[in-house]
Order: sequence, then structure tokens, then C-alpha cells
Amino acid sequence: MKKTVLVTGASAGIGKATAILLAQHGYRVYGAARRIEKMQDLKGYGIIPIALDVTQEESMTACVERIFNEAGSIDILVNNAGFGSYGAVEDVAMHEAKYQLEVNVFGAMRLTQLVLPKMRQNTYGKIVNVSSVGGKIASPLGAWYHASKFALEALSDALRLEVQQFGIDVIVIEPGGTKSEWGDIAVDSLLRVSGQTAYSDLTTAFVKSFKQLATNVPEPLVIAQLVQESITAKHPKTRYVGGYMAKPMLFLRSVLPDKMLDRILMSQMK
Repeated sequence: MKKTVLVTGASAGIGKATAILLAQHGYRVYGAARRIEKMQDLKGYGIIPIALDVTQEESMTACVERIFNEAGSIDILVNNAGFGSYGAVEDVAMHEAKYQLEVNVFGAMRLTQLVLPKMRQNTYGKIVNVSSVGGKIASPLGAWYHASKFALEALSDALRLEVQQFGIDVIVIEPGGTKSEWGDIAVDSLLRVSGQTAYSDLTTAFVKSFKQLATNVPEPLVIAQLVQESITAKHPKTRYVGGYMAKPMLFLRSVLPDKMLDRILMSQMK
């Protein structure tokens, strides 16, 4: 019997690549996003597009209820919807900071709450939370994005311990750099928020460094393959890492003192 998957943020990037790959491997896939017009091409892969705004309770409830009615359950939830709100801590308005957490943290956890009862009933389920290397390492000018991903990592760890008794796996995916709209959105946000403030020099250096690194990043399929690997494993790892510079950066985080890592990060902002 086909397993049913809900992939959020399926209109572009990692979410779209994941939805397509899982559909190609026999899963029944619902691809969810606000921009439903960007998902019409997914129908050609047998994917069912569904409108979803992870900041709206009514939208999340309606999405999950529709899938329950059509498929009976959601066996695998891929919490991928998210974006990067960039700017110096001093410059970012609190309403923007709260929206960053609303999308990247609270939306993912509310969807998780909505799917867990049936997963417990079925004694089967996979919750896949797409975090980031930025959930372990914080760079300047991305504090609220990093805060959201650090939070997602902690929530995933606690949730994993809570639901393993019910046959449910909680898996964290930690991408490094990959080709997507994410980078353009983050840079635009940074320039708008801190491009003309006391942090303008650091902003200019960050954008220059970011654009240089962006030429080397792999396609989002690399991360989609990690998601597929994680949900097919009999005993999945708690974390899967991939994408540009992901493993080297996490290694450095694990062995270097904070201030030495600070110097390495800031050396890239020249």
C-alpha cells in the first residue's frame, strides 16, 4: 500500500525536488505551498498540489483534513516550508522576527501536532524537519533565521524522544548550500534591512561572499535524496547532512573553540 507524504514548501527548491523524487519512487505525494500556481507542473508527476499557508491555523487544518479525507492518513510529513529573514539584530523589526519564527518553527510544529494523532493510531509515522547547517552554526546578519533553525533542532530532539514509543521517527535534514530561491530572498532581505545602516559595510561584504559561494552549490536533488534515504531506512539516523560545505562546517563546529570559528567565519566577510 502506498505511503502518503505531505511535503510543505513544494513550489520551489528542496520542497519541489523532494515531492518529485518521492512521487517517482511510488509514494502518494501532496505538495503544499501558498503559491499553488507554481505547483501546477507537479501534476505531471502524479503529485496533488494543495494550498497551504503555515502561518494560518485555518489553512493548516483544512490541508490536513483534506488529505485525511482523501488518503486516510499522512504517513510522512516533510516540514520543508521556510525562508531566511536576514539583517543585523539591531535592524530587524520585531514583527519580521516573529514572522520568521512563525513560518520556520511554529508552522512546522503545528502541522506536526495535526498529523501525530493518526500516526500514533497507526503506530507508524515519519516527521522530517528540514533544518540547516545554520541550525548548528550562526553567521552574522542571519540571527533570526539561525534562531529559527536552532529552535527546530531542539524541538526535533525533544519530539523524537516523546514519540519513539509509538513507532514514529523524527528526522532532521541539515542542508548546506543548494540552488534555490532561498538565497535571493535572503540577500534581498539583508540589503533592504541593513544595507543603509551602521552594518552596511558588513552587509556588502556578506553579499559579495554569498554570491561567490552560490556559484558552487549543488542542485536541490541532493537534499531530496537525503530525505528519501531517511524515510526508507529501517532505523533512520537522527540527522542527515548534505549540500555545499555542510559536512566540513559541522566538523569545524564540533572541534574548534567558538572564537576560532568566529575568526574563520568573519575571514569570509572581506
